[in-house]
Amino acid sequence: MKEYHELLKDVLVKGVYKDDRTGTGTVSKFGHQSRYDLSKGFPLVTTKKTHLKSIIHELLWLIKGDTNIAYLNENKVRIWDEWADENGNLGPIYGYQWRSWPTPNGKHVDQIAQVLDQIKNNPDSRRLIVNAWNVGQIEQMALPPCHAFFQFHVAEGKLSCQLYQRSADIFLGVPFNIASYALLTMMVAQETKLELGDFVHTFGDAHIYCGGIGERHDFYKNNQAELRKNVASVKDKKDYLYVLSWIYDNIGEQDINQRTDHIPLVLEQLSREPKQLPTMNIAKKSLFDLVYEDFKLENYDAHPSLKGKVAV
Repeated sequence: MKEYHELLKDVLVKGVYKDDRTGTGTVSKFGHQSRYDLSKGFPLVTTKKTHLKSIIHELLWLIKGDTNIAYLNENKVRIWDEWADENGNLGPIYGYQWRSWPTPNGKHVDQIAQVLDQIKNNPDSRRLIVNAWNVGQIEQMALPPCHAFFQFHVAEGKLSCQLYQRSADIFLGVPFNIASYALLTMMVAQETKLELGDFVHTFGDAHIYCGGIGERHDFYKNNQAELRKNVASVKDKKDYLYVLSWIYDNIGEQDINQRTDHIPLVLEQLSREPKQLPTMNIAKKSLFDLVYEDFKLENYDAHPSLKGKVAV
């Protein structure tokens, strides 16, 4: 997963301090692209343990067109709880737009079924697109789509997918996004009898949260140049721990339950050596009939988890 590590380092070296909607503050870079060759293994981050159960259940939930967290909660997946209303509803978010995009004449477009049909019958099309960014319904959504738009591409019998992600929490969210869209590409490739190509991940605002107001806010805002210089000068992975020590010497460590500053966690992750990618096996069933038990991950060897707090 060197591509993911390159993203982390690139944001630290080239990013700028920005205030944000959550009040947490970020180091942010606008514009980045990563490419993962899916024939070389399933791109599940190995430098920290990643919760695959949540990724699979969320993807199946999206494909069903569901927008209520009941299914997720039944399966002990809590990643959408912060945004749901008292009845568990999230409004017309991803799943609704993917499976039931409303048209002006009162009908609905099933974008997933439509794109599968196009891949099978017109694979050279440049319109193999699924869009979640419905401008007319943004205000009704609990959270506007972060991973907003994806496009499939068929060449030489291989299926690739490119995702445009307008906003990306690269420590907590992006490992989920990479695995989710890689898995979706695998499912679509199996459904359409194609080999695996690439997953291309294109970012708008790629950011690392850095701790909110107060001392941590002031430190990152006032020491951007030194942070960039320290990270850029790293020659060996263990040198990232010296950068981490520099931060702790200035603003101390965080309480383990209040880790809204993700920069120390990113530095610890960068100090770890990536391991061999695992393999994902999917049961030979229709994409729409797949259930959680149909996915088998093999040979996943990851470093211990690194837990940060999500910015809401």
